[in-house]
Amino acid sequence: MPDSKKYLLPEVTQRIRRLELIARRVVEGSLAGMHRSPYFGQSIEFLQHRQYHTGDEMRHIDWKVYARQDRLHIKQYEEETNLRLTLLVDRSASMAYGEGESNKFDRAASIASSLAYLALRQKDACGLVTFDTDVRDVLSAKANQHQLARILSRLEATGADGRTDLVKVAKQVGQALPRRGLVVIISDLLGIDSLVDGMRVLRSRGHDVALFHVLHDDEVDFPFDGATRFEGLETEDFLNCNPRALREGYLQALGEFLNKTRQACGRLSIDYLQSRTSEPLDALLAKFLSHRLALPKLRH
Repeated sequence: MPDSKKYLLPEVTQRIRRLELIARRVVEGSLAGMHRSPYFGQSIEFLQHRQYHTGDEMRHIDWKVYARQDRLHIKQYEEETNLRLTLLVDRSASMAYGEGESNKFDRAASIASSLAYLALRQKDACGLVTFDTDVRDVLSAKANQHQLARILSRLEATGADGRTDLVKVAKQVGQALPRRGLVVIISDLLGIDSLVDGMRVLRSRGHDVALFHVLHDDEVDFPFDGATRFEGLETEDFLNCNPRALREGYLQALGEFLNKTRQACGRLSIDYLQSRTSEPLDALLAKFLSHRLALPKLRH
């Protein structure tokens, strides 16, 4: 558990307040002109089967039941106006890269804060999980007026450390969540060799999933010049080299990785958003919300 006395320090209180102000500004700016609600779409729960009748949509037929009983049945769902949002924030060592507002973990915390502010603003339940090789902190989803302060405090108390194991974390989170909802992963994806397997675990348990891929400008543009020593943030490896000799190969490998990630998310019906640390947060959130508004109510 974080030390509650830490929150009494003026500089910590100020930073928590700053997160809240960022979240409010980003959310209210992004919602300008948007009138439909809920912005995340509706969560759904399986209710029951009923016999198929002429005119029913074929996509709702349960073919597994048909295979067992040789009769057509329709899946019926119960829509819930209140969503359960769970934020999975990567706190591994690579998230410590960057200074000031370009720090990757600070960007991840700002994204998480904005989404939490939005969810709680519309009376949805929101929870937080921070992770590296394991789940490090869990705040159960609630919809009360004190939840935002709890989330901001947990984010402020979290530092970047360790490596990443998304499959292990996804299994733990999937088993712990009491019912289906929206799970938002916020990570730089470095050191995650089993990204697709981790996301597949969450989707297989019926969760709607969105991925915010946080990238520092240095990682995207590779602006380094002159003799440089590159040190691994999650390993003890290092490389002394002339970056100009590596730039073309690095950018090609990065492009291939980003394309594979987008394609994998598309196959799993997962929203993928890339977030550069220099990109305005309100533009990123507006893009996310616009896409969520366009989704059909039933999402499989």
